[in-house]
Amino acid sequence: MKQLRIIAAILLAAAAFSCKSSYETLLESTDAGAKYDAAFDYFNQGKYAKSAQLFESLVYLTNGTERDDTVQYYWGLSNYRAKDYYTAETNFDNFIKNFPGSPFAENAEFLRLDCLFRGTLRYELDQTPTYKCITAISEYLMNHPDTEYRSVCDRMMDDLEERLDRKAYENAYLYYKMEDYKAARVALRNVLKDDAENRYREDILFYTAMASYNYAQLSVKAKQKERFLVFYDDYLNFVGEYPDSPKRPELDRIYKKAKEKY
Repeated sequence: MKQLRIIAAILLAAAAFSCKSSYETLLESTDAGAKYDAAFDYFNQGKYAKSAQLFESLVYLTNGTERDDTVQYYWGLSNYRAKDYYTAETNFDNFIKNFPGSPFAENAEFLRLDCLFRGTLRYELDQTPTYKCITAISEYLMNHPDTEYRSVCDRMMDDLEERLDRKAYENAYLYYKMEDYKAARVALRNVLKDDAENRYREDILFYTAMASYNYAQLSVKAKQKERFLVFYDDYLNFVGEYPDSPKRPELDRIYKKAKEKY
């Protein structure tokens, strides 16, 4: 019985070695037809890492042939399905430049956008990839106004713009948390100066008023009246835009408190 198990293990190991050896042999082969068929077999089986390697090895063998764009597109698609979005984005970017008239071209453009989107970072981190992705989506929608992917692109754009809005707001709000109220007010106002439509506008106006109140409150007595007047303006700006805001009662309370002083 023990001998049978040993024999079975040897046979399994040999089979595994044979499969691996067969794939590696195929990978090194110059038989474009066999590699092409095998690459699609692996792709259709969901073995995307292997199909990607085979399509990559086919690029030079099919260069200039009628299969050229198919091989390069599926090389990118294999990497995309294997979740190697960085490599896939490079694949699709090169594909778009080399085969603008290919029937795969628009799909490649969209998949490149998706790769760029997946490569963006949460709002606390560097937003350079976000700006790159926004530019790419804008160019894509300009070139393909009737694309079937418009709703997906719109959702991507909304997510990216929200991320930039939040980063701008949080960077300014950080001064408030540090209790540097003078700097906080300047930074918060600059956010709206740069982008009046920032989706955190209500929070920004609220903390602008809170910052000016705290700055006045902590000032020497000789400066308080002048600085509370700035707070009154900020308070009126907020209630003028957001009269029913749940944040208003807090501002009403400190406004009344400030008015009792001056």
